[in-house]
Parts: sequence; structure tokens; C-alpha cells
Amino acid sequence: MPPRTARTARAAYDAVIVGGGHNGLVAAAYLARAGRSVLVLERLGHTGGAAVSTRPFTGVDARLSRYSYLVSLLPAKIVRDLGLTFSVAPRSVSSYTPLGDGGLLVADEARTRESFAELTGGEEEFKSWQRFYGMTRRVAERVFPTLTEPLPDRAGLRRRIDDEAAWRMLFEEPVGVAVEREFRHDLVRGVVLTDALIGTFADAHDPGLRQNRCFLYHVIGGSTGDWNVPVGGMGALTDALADAARAAGAEIVTGCEATRIDSEGARAEVGYRDARTGAEHTVGAAHVLVNASPQALAELTGDAADQKAPEGAQFKVNMVLRRLPRLRDGSVDPRDAFAGTFHVAEGYEQLATAYREADAGRLPTAPPSEIYCHSLTDPSVLGPALAASGHHTLTLFGLHTPARLFTADNAAARAELLAATLAQLDAHLGEPIADCLAADADGRPCVEAKTPLDLEAELRLPGGHIFHRDLSFPHATDATGRWGVETARPGVLLCGAGAVRGGGVSGVPGHNAAMAVLGR
Repeated sequence: MPPRTARTARAAYDAVIVGGGHNGLVAAAYLARAGRSVLVLERLGHTGGAAVSTRPFTGVDARLSRYSYLVSLLPAKIVRDLGLTFSVAPRSVSSYTPLGDGGLLVADEARTRESFAELTGGEEEFKSWQRFYGMTRRVAERVFPTLTEPLPDRAGLRRRIDDEAAWRMLFEEPVGVAVEREFRHDLVRGVVLTDALIGTFADAHDPGLRQNRCFLYHVIGGSTGDWNVPVGGMGALTDALADAARAAGAEIVTGCEATRIDSEGARAEVGYRDARTGAEHTVGAAHVLVNASPQALAELTGDAADQKAPEGAQFKVNMVLRRLPRLRDGSVDPRDAFAGTFHVAEGYEQLATAYREADAGRLPTAPPSEIYCHSLTDPSVLGPALAASGHHTLTLFGLHTPARLFTADNAAARAELLAATLAQLDAHLGEPIADCLAADADGRPCVEAKTPLDLEAELRLPGGHIFHRDLSFPHATDATGRWGVETARPGVLLCGAGAVRGGGVSGVPGHNAAMAVLGR
């Protein structure tokens, strides 16, 4: 049954969920399965938020994960609990990082060891790599299961990790200290550091430890730190969640934007506008779960927002190729290089330079980025004709591009950054990437780019920040409640990426907000 696009069926619900992104849908499914009456209000004409699959190029039958694109932090527990028809596929290669006519391939142990030896001339750097990621794996095994439990306090999480060196590296000192202590090669250091910089504009030695929080969430997913491909694209997940929520009795209304939340005591009222008619409506609720940013929550309630406005710092490029490009490094098959994360301009010193340039108000001279090909692991996102003719998708995620760099002229800065970013990629290819691009039905190359300002305009991400605000460590503080979703208003909960333990495609804030409502 398609989502409704009219006013709601009831005057009041046990729970009204503002926003039909993946976290809101997770909360809706849990609450409806527990017998609660649930309404989801979604501003757009479809559910999914940033976790959607689209065909952005006219006449090209390729379903791209347009915004979010890989899965690591989604607990298998949520998939099981909600009976989702959804799966992920492992990537055959973890990463490839070119350097001159060679590079570093991280895949199975034998190939990784050989690649390290060729790059560094010995075994020591590979042994350091094994020790370092053995440590993060142990931390992942102890921390990841806590994400769907009530928040541990800081001391409790430290006891659970039970490794003082790991605790100091991740929670107390800038992660750059450990990267420089454990590794000697600039390229290896850069590959390690990138996990601390996804959607996070920070230096390796930032004393505020924003980079540490980002790094932690990027190495604990699934208790392994692996990043997997959503089979069928990211929209397959949110479609499955919407189906599960509706099957359990939740009502999903699209094209309806929440405009205010009034709460007093045990009840709340949500005002919303029907985009189709322009009519204003209200609906009552015992609980309101906000699957939007803390900034949007403050606007809805009329409360004061955080003084520091969030700022996104990433550059997303989607492409469809007629064929994979040849590489300068003839020792690596492009199907291996692009199956994992293909790092571009992400040496340790390159990352530091890019940060300094962006912090000074300039687009990086050598924009760092990471690229991967979804269709190598999951060809189902391509129509049969494209798959048979060797077409592929290509996703690029750029770092150190804060929103402030685009405010003067977003279109001009976007074009300049796209050209510079693709030029950095071309430096490692045996042919220009432009020669490999497919064309849409109008003859235009299949490439689109999204700046932080574009993401803010399209998805209401504050400042284009993909995590809604800086990530938080996964433990309680004086400002958090039992689940990390509570707000100053009784009955109003935050279930988006800005909740404690939010960020990424995880469903964790949605699960935790539902548990808070159910008194778990």
C-alpha cells in the first residue's frame, strides 16, 4: 500500500514521528510492533531521507545510492527484530591507495602482506598494521554491542574495553599521536587517518577529539569495523523498513512537513502542513520522536539551539561509467582497485595540507577523496542492458571541503572542486575518467556533485553536516539520559543522527528512542 498524502486518519497517536528517514522508520516499526499507534510525518514525497536509491541520470537504468552508500553500523539485531528483507555483501578488497606507478592494496592477508613489502621494503609496517587493527577489532567487539543498550557511563565503558592503551588512544589523546607512533610510512598513515575524517573537518591533532569520535564509529561497526555494500542500493533498506512499519500498523504520510511541536506535561501536539493542499493540520501525541537534526528540533519547539552551528565538510560525486578506467599501476586489476575504497590524495601530509588550506578559506589544491564501485559487488543496481555492456557505478566522497567554502558562489565552487578532484583521480589512471563516463539520454555525461550546501537544501542537513552535528562518544555524560535520545521536554525524543550514538546508517537512534518510549 503506498504512503498516504493527505491528512491523518486519527486525531491523536501514541507516537508521532517527525521525519521518515531510516531512523524514524526503525522507531516506527518497533513501536507499531509493540502495539502502539504510530504516525510518521515526512516532508518529502517519499521516505528514506539520505538513505535512498535513485536514477539521477535521464534514461540511464542505474539505481544509485545518491547520498549514504555503505553500511557498517546497522546492528544485525535490528534486521532480525523487524524481520527485514535486506542484506549486505562484503567487498572483496578493503582498499587500494595508488602512489606513482604502484600503491598499497589491502585485501586478504597474503596480498596485503606482499603489497606492504613492495611499498615499504620490509615487514615492520605490515606487522604494525596487524597490531593496530587487532586492537581496534577488540575494541569493536566490546563497544558495538553497547550501542543498542542503555548508555554506559564513561567508567563503565572503560572497564568494558579493558585495554588502557586503546582507551588512551581513542578517548583521551588525539588519534594523530597513535598514527604517528605506530606507523612510519606517510601513505599508510594517511589511509589509517581517513576513518577519522569522514564528514568531520578536523586535524589529526585536534584537541577537541572530533576526529577520534569519527574514527571510533568507523572501526567498530558490526563488531568488526567492516564496511559492506547494501544489496539493491541504500533504498532497499529504507523500503524494507517502511514495509515493516506499515505491516505492523504504522501510518506513513508523505508530503507533510511538521511546523511546530507544542508539549506540556504528558501530551504533545504537532502542527504540520500538507504540501499538496497547503492546509495546516494538528495531531496529538503521547510521544514525539524527531528524526531530524537538533537544530530542527529547536526550531520546532521554539527552544534555543546550540550556539555553534553545524558545518558539513564533504563532497559527494555520483557517476555511471561505460567501463572501468585503466590504472597507471599495471600490477592491480581495476576490478580490485575500485571494489574497495580507492584513496586519492590521502597521504598523511596531503590530508594535513588540505585541512590547512580549507581552514584558511581556500579549496584544497589537491582535494582528498575516496571512491568505490557499488556494481562490482552488487550488479543488481544496474539494469540488464547496462550490466551486460560493462557499465558500472562510481561513488566519490571528498574530504576537507567545509560548507564555508561554498557560501559565496556554490555553483562556481562546486564546478571548480569537481574539476580538481577528478584531476587528482586522473593522475593515477591510464586514461581520463571523462573518457569512461556514460552519457544520459540527452548526451550529457553521467556525473553529479553535491556540496554541503546542496545537501542542506535537499535534505535539510544543517550546514550540510551528514551527522547533524559533531559525533559524540558512546557513553553517558551529565547532559544525556538513559538512552541518549532524551531532550529537555518530557515526551519529546531525538531519534536522528544528532542523538548520542547517532551518525551513519545504523538505525541505532531509532531503536533507542523506541526503547525509551517503551520504558525498556
